[in-house]
Amino acid sequence: MYLHPEVETLSRPDIEKLQLKRLKATIDRCMHSPFYKERFQQCGIKPEDIQSLEDLQKIPFTTKQDLRDHYPFGLSAVPLEEVVRLHSSSGTTGTPTVILHTQHDLEEWANAVARCLYMVGLRKGDIFQNSSGYGMFTGGLGFQYGAERLGMLTVPAAAGNTKRQIKFITDFGTTALHAIPSYAGRLYEVMEEMHIDPRRDTHLKTLIIGAEPHSDEQRRRIEQMLGVKAYNSFGMSEMCGPGVAFECMEQNGLHIWEDYYIVEIVDPVTLEPVPEGEVGELVLTTINREAMPLLRYRTRDLTRILPGDCPCGRHHKRLDRMKGRSDDMMILKGVNIFPIQIENILLQFKELGNEYLITLTNLDANDEMTVEVELNDFTDDYGFLQNLTKEITRQLKDEILITPRVKLVPKGSLPVQEGKAVRVKDLRKTLI
Repeated sequence: MYLHPEVETLSRPDIEKLQLKRLKATIDRCMHSPFYKERFQQCGIKPEDIQSLEDLQKIPFTTKQDLRDHYPFGLSAVPLEEVVRLHSSSGTTGTPTVILHTQHDLEEWANAVARCLYMVGLRKGDIFQNSSGYGMFTGGLGFQYGAERLGMLTVPAAAGNTKRQIKFITDFGTTALHAIPSYAGRLYEVMEEMHIDPRRDTHLKTLIIGAEPHSDEQRRRIEQMLGVKAYNSFGMSEMCGPGVAFECMEQNGLHIWEDYYIVEIVDPVTLEPVPEGEVGELVLTTINREAMPLLRYRTRDLTRILPGDCPCGRHHKRLDRMKGRSDDMMILKGVNIFPIQIENILLQFKELGNEYLITLTNLDANDEMTVEVELNDFTDDYGFLQNLTKEITRQLKDEILITPRVKLVPKGSLPVQEGKAVRVKDLRKTLI
């Protein structure tokens, strides 16, 4: 059951003992970072002031803007000649964020991803296909090295070219696939067009999904379509990439590896800790990284710590699936709405497909929401479509407290993205 039993089966007291030891070493290392050295001096904090895990709250938060303001190497805690790789965001909307890695960091990253893949039943002899982008995007190389660490035959298919992905799956006997949820749905649609039955014509058994918020209903649909078990994963480039948290075979929350990270959940407005079990913003501190440790990094991802123990025997805390990002929240008529709330409703209707688009407009100073969603099958039965539209609208209003305009569109009408799905188009910004 365990790739690293000496760590995965630690008791809560032993986990916290290891965390404190590694936290103190991390803070000492941060004193070699120009950014953190100055930050500690400004706040009047010394490394010896941190004597417990609770003392971590004395340290200010680190944000994505901090990384941008000190681009490219201002948060490095080691000389540049000790760095062997960097990853960066695209930087299409401003200064990119850069994350640096020593060889030790890359080895530990591979170990963490391998631990995750082993936890969901993957072993040497499996054939692992990765449909993530490679290069600066961490999902490609992160899963690549983790899969290789387990000794699996890996297929670095990269993103896009769906028919080629399917050819690789069928020709190479792929048993495990990594794909974002929306792209998994796209793969099935193209398989249907090619008259390929994934249950009959492939050896797929395991799917790793993540990188975009998705509902449990979407996961169930994907499992049914492809005939696989789909496991939720969480990672972000600032924390290395994939391998931060992963579901086990119980599929009841993502175990976050607390020998690598200290977890906090805070109110995104007040920044005060929230009680365990309540939703808030995920804050992470790295405690096993050399080149660029991050203290109390605000991820902007919204989740909660699940109470209780997992039957798998691991005592590392479990995170609920991501509810979205604090900066993805839509505000209409004073109501806070997340796209995942709308998806939860839409995917309960078997008549609807996987693709939808939320468009926000402003007419005469009045915010409006239009939800376009594809039908699974064409029909010209006007009465049926009218009743279906009314029921979808009613359930959406019950969930989000405002009445959207629902438009049912034919399958294939909405734009298809090879990367992360674009679910919201906010046209209000263009009218200001």
